[in-house]
Amino acid sequence: MTTPDRPQRRRSLLNFLLVFVLGVFVARLPQTVASVSGMLGLGAVDGLTLIADVRRLLKHSAVEPPDDQKLTIGAINGMLESLDDPYAEFIPPDDAADFEKAMTGAFSGIGAQVEVRDGWLHVVSPLEDTPAYAAGVLAGDRITKIDGESTFGLTADQCIKKITGPEGTTVTITISRPHAHAAAHATVGTAPGDPSAQTTLNQTGEFDLTITRAKIVSKSVRGFRRLPDGTGHWDHVIDPTRRVVYVRMSQFTPTSPQELADALDQAQTDIKAAGGADIGGLILDLRSNPGGLMDAAIAICDLFLDSGTIMSTRGRNVPDVIFKANPQQGTPTFPIAVLVNGASASASEIVAGALSENNRAIVIGTRTFGKGLVQTVRPLDADGRAQLKFTAQRYSLPSGRLIQRTDESAVWGVDPSPGFYVPMTDAQTIAWILKRRSWDILRRTSDPSGAPNADEPPSIAQQRWSDPSWIEETAKDRQLAAAIHAVQSKLDSGAWPSGGEDPPAQTARIQSDELKALERARDRMGREFARLEKRIDAVDAAAAAGRTPAPLPDFWAAALDLTGGTVQVRDKAGDLVAELSITGPDLERWLAFGDLEKRSPSGTPAEPMPQPKTP
Repeated sequence: MTTPDRPQRRRSLLNFLLVFVLGVFVARLPQTVASVSGMLGLGAVDGLTLIADVRRLLKHSAVEPPDDQKLTIGAINGMLESLDDPYAEFIPPDDAADFEKAMTGAFSGIGAQVEVRDGWLHVVSPLEDTPAYAAGVLAGDRITKIDGESTFGLTADQCIKKITGPEGTTVTITISRPHAHAAAHATVGTAPGDPSAQTTLNQTGEFDLTITRAKIVSKSVRGFRRLPDGTGHWDHVIDPTRRVVYVRMSQFTPTSPQELADALDQAQTDIKAAGGADIGGLILDLRSNPGGLMDAAIAICDLFLDSGTIMSTRGRNVPDVIFKANPQQGTPTFPIAVLVNGASASASEIVAGALSENNRAIVIGTRTFGKGLVQTVRPLDADGRAQLKFTAQRYSLPSGRLIQRTDESAVWGVDPSPGFYVPMTDAQTIAWILKRRSWDILRRTSDPSGAPNADEPPSIAQQRWSDPSWIEETAKDRQLAAAIHAVQSKLDSGAWPSGGEDPPAQTARIQSDELKALERARDRMGREFARLEKRIDAVDAAAAAGRTPAPLPDFWAAALDLTGGTVQVRDKAGDLVAELSITGPDLERWLAFGDLEKRSPSGTPAEPMPQPKTP
C-alpha cells in the first residue's frame, strides 16, 4: 500500500478547496448554460425538446441505467436553481403531507416534541391538550420502541413518521423513564376506562403506552409561563398591577389570528376576575418567528389597526395590491411593544412594520431578518399531489419601502424604534434560549419518577415577571426586560421612556457586527482546514506504518459543560502566559486537533478517559 507524499497531500487539500469553490460555480451552472445557449443560438430551440433529447440519450447510453424519478426531479430542481430564488422548492407527492404540516401546523399524531439524544428518541415536552399529555408522557422520557421496533440509531424524522398516522388509529410506544418503578406506573395514563391510552409494565422495567392518534394543531401562541393548574395552558398577564399582557407567537398559521384573539380574551377575563379593568398594555413577542402565512399577518394587524395601510405587494403577472386596515368598532387602543430580533422574518416583519409605521406600536430589539418576498404554492397539472413553491411577489411596508435584504442592501427589514435598540451578545442569546426552552417544557405537578430537575422554573411565589431586573438576571431575557420597562413607563407617565441607541447608530453597528461575524467565520474555516490537514497527516502516517491511527484525545467527560469557566496557559517554567474565558461548549473539539496531551495534576501523562457505553 502506498501513500501520497506531503506535496501530494497539499495538492489534495488544494483540490478539495477547488472542488468546494467549484460547488458554488455549479450552483450557478443553469444560469451559465442558459447564457451560453443564447450565444450559441439555442434560444429558439424548444426547451422541452432539448430536455427530452438529454433524457433519451441518458436512458439509452449512460453506463448505469438512470432512475426515471431522479432524472425528473433533477430537471425540475435545475430549473428552480436557475431562478436564483432561495425559496423555490419542488414538493413531490411523498413530501406533500410534511409540507402541509409545516405550513399549517396541523397533523395527526400523539402531540409531543421529540429529539434524538445518545442515539435514542427522547421527549422534549408533550403538548397541551393532546393524547400524549393525557396518556402521561413526560418530558425527558426515552422512547425505546415504536410498535415494537427500536428507535436506536433512527433520526427524529424517521421516528416521527412511525409515530404519526391516520386519526383514530393507535401506536404503542415503549418508554424508559429514569428512576421509574412499578408503583410509579400506576399514576401514568388516563382515568380508568379511558381507551385513549393503556399502560403495560414489562419485565425490563420499561412500560408500554398504547395511544390513540388524534388531529394535532400546533399552537403558535404562547405566554410567559405555564399556568399552575396542571392543564399546560399559558399565563398571559405578566404584570397584573398594570394589567400588561404578554403574547409570544412562534409562527403564522391559519389559526394564529384566532389564537391571538382568544389569548387576549382570556387575559381580559383573568384581569377582570382579579378586580381589574381593561387590558392596560400588550407585549407582542415575535422574536425568532420565521413567518408563515401572509393572510394571518394581515388579519393580526387588523386586530389593532382601524385605519391605514398594512402592506402592499407587487408581482410580474399580477396587479399590484394594497392591503388596508378594515375600520371596525372596538379596536383596542392600549399601548403595544413588539419584540423582534435578527431571526424575525417575513410575516413577523409585516406585523412589526405595519404597527410601527402606523404609530400603533413601538418596536424593541434588533433589526429583523429582511425577507420581503411572497411565495405562492401551486399544484402541478400532471400530478395534483405534487406542488411547486416559488417567489411570485415582493412586498412593501406602508411607507413603500421594500424590506428584502440583498448583498448590496444598506437598510433592510424592520428597525427598532428610536431609542429601543436592545442588542444581545451571543452568550446572552444562548442563555436566554436555553432558559426559555427549559421553562417552556410542560411538566406535571407530580413527576412519577421523583427525579428533581434543576432546570425547572422557580416556584410561582418566587417569580417576579413584572420586575425588569428579575427578568434580565433570572430569566436571562434582556430584551423582554426592556419591553416590560417601556410599557410600564408608558402606562405610568403617559410617554414612552427615552434613552437607548437610535437606528442611525444601530445601522452602522449592525454592518460592523456582520463584518466581524463574517471575518470570524472565515478564520474558523481556515483553522478547520488546518486541523483537517493535520488529522490527514496522522492517518496517512499510521496507514504507512500499518497501524491504526490514534484516536483523538478525550480531555473530559462529554456531558461536562465548561461554558463560563477559564483556561490558563503557562509556559514550560510554569509562568502564566494567558487566561482565557470559555464562551461555548466546543472547546474540547478544538483542543483535540492541537499539540496537546492530557496530563495529571502531577505532570505525568494521564490515563485515557473511559468512553461511555451504548445502553
